[in-house]
Amino acid sequence: MYLISVLGNLLIILAVNSDPHLHTPMYFFLSNLSFADICFTSTTIPKMLWNIQSKSKVITYEGCITQMYFFVLFAVLDDLLLTVMAYDRFVAICHPLHYTVIMNPRLCALLVLVSWILSVLNSLLQSLIVLDLTFCEDLEIPQFFCELNQVIQLACSDTLLNNMMIYFTSLLLAIGPLAGILYSYSKIISSICRIASAQEKYKAFSTCTSHLLVVSLFYCTSLGVYLSSAGTHSSHSSAAASVMYTVVTPMLNPFIYSLRNKDIMRALKAFMGQQL
Repeated sequence: MYLISVLGNLLIILAVNSDPHLHTPMYFFLSNLSFADICFTSTTIPKMLWNIQSKSKVITYEGCITQMYFFVLFAVLDDLLLTVMAYDRFVAICHPLHYTVIMNPRLCALLVLVSWILSVLNSLLQSLIVLDLTFCEDLEIPQFFCELNQVIQLACSDTLLNNMMIYFTSLLLAIGPLAGILYSYSKIISSICRIASAQEKYKAFSTCTSHLLVVSLFYCTSLGVYLSSAGTHSSHSSAAASVMYTVVTPMLNPFIYSLRNKDIMRALKAFMGQQL
């Protein structure tokens, strides 16, 4: 599944870059999302595969902090890019005549850059606070990777500041983007309902279905990971939720966008044809 995820997202990036017709804001954001998905799944799965191969489940303290840093970074980046893509669809459907003016290359690059900066700063802050915690020796994490909540729960020192930071960043960088996505789609649905032609309604809504599916998959699996790590669930259910979040979701994203998008399918066929 890991190889399918990496290859699928890599093909999306190559297809978008190789086809001039796909040099638009929507596909620019999609290629950035695919890159984030590759990095996201690569923070945990290679280590898990190595553990299975070597029959060892040991990870160093430095390795755990590093893995946690990049995991949080790319998880937040995914969330912010999905929000940016929702804004792109909002402008395209609600303000079609001004779309090219509003979503100019400079703004698109700025939105991606701000997403990266917020993700890096948040991840760095979380990691630095964890470094101040005191841990006992020979700890066991009930996951196949170093998940922030469960690492904090294993600390021997006071974790009040860490828990406050998690709640604050969750409110700011999880609920905030979700509210932005919901607001964008409320306006999109309102605009679509005002379209007289049923065919035009379907055409407008079809440009959003792939993004809606990916957003639903992302938030449902991330909620599953949060509940399994915060609650008293078994390690098996926690691991299953984490696999869905870290492997299955990034693997399905390229299929969702390619199978429901004729432009992507055409670009993929053209790219594959060039390589043969």
